[in-house]
Amino acid sequence: MDLRVALVQTSLYWESPTANLAMLEEKIAAIEQPADLIVLPEMFTTGFTMKPETVAEPMNFTTFKWMRQMAAQTGAVVTGSYVVKENGNYFNRLLWMQPDGEFDSYDKRHLFRMGKEHEHYAAGERRIIKEIKGWRVCPLICYDLRFPVWARNQQLEYDLLVYVANWPAVRRQIWNTLLQARSIENLSYVVGVNRVGEDGNKLFYAGDSAFVDFKGELLSRRNANEMIIEQTLDYEALQAFRERFPAYLDADRFEIR
Repeated sequence: MDLRVALVQTSLYWESPTANLAMLEEKIAAIEQPADLIVLPEMFTTGFTMKPETVAEPMNFTTFKWMRQMAAQTGAVVTGSYVVKENGNYFNRLLWMQPDGEFDSYDKRHLFRMGKEHEHYAAGERRIIKEIKGWRVCPLICYDLRFPVWARNQQLEYDLLVYVANWPAVRRQIWNTLLQARSIENLSYVVGVNRVGEDGNKLFYAGDSAFVDFKGELLSRRNANEMIIEQTLDYEALQAFRERFPAYLDADRFEIR
């Protein structure tokens, strides 16, 4: 029941899907051990662009097919977000692609107002929780990290919380702190993958991609280098801790409307 996860922490070519897909294909091929889940950054084909009209793709187009190919070749679920156009709207959409070609998607719920993301993209309305090897996984996107209610693990709905991000270095302390906070309050493993390098808006990204266990303890964290970060997560250890410390039984019940 252990889960092998590989995070692809990388710089991105600005607004160049072709270059990014070629680069990422090489990095995925370089993953040393077979992974169950491969996690790419937010907007991995373009960087955090506010020009969706120039880079957006319809579903079942180039990036979708590329992710299906990567999942089939590696035997792993491949996930990350990119810019999608659907029904006249643009979405910062995370795709969850399984090796058998089955997929699901999550549209970013909380759009980064300070970067005017809400002026260019439509917000999502639903979470997804996906199963892989008996693990239940909830994938979210970047700014969602600041909103604990959206991520709340009511009655242990999930075992692993995943954040894909383009989180600038100027706010890295917040990123690092909140990843640990989300794990503690949700009795869950948390994984965060962030990009590195400089984007077309001259923003610098320090990476800090991390694995955090269910007690808020760091299993692995890397700074501003391009790298693949691999970690095996222990399901039995998670369940044993939940049995010893069932704080979720005292949690407040609520609904999001």
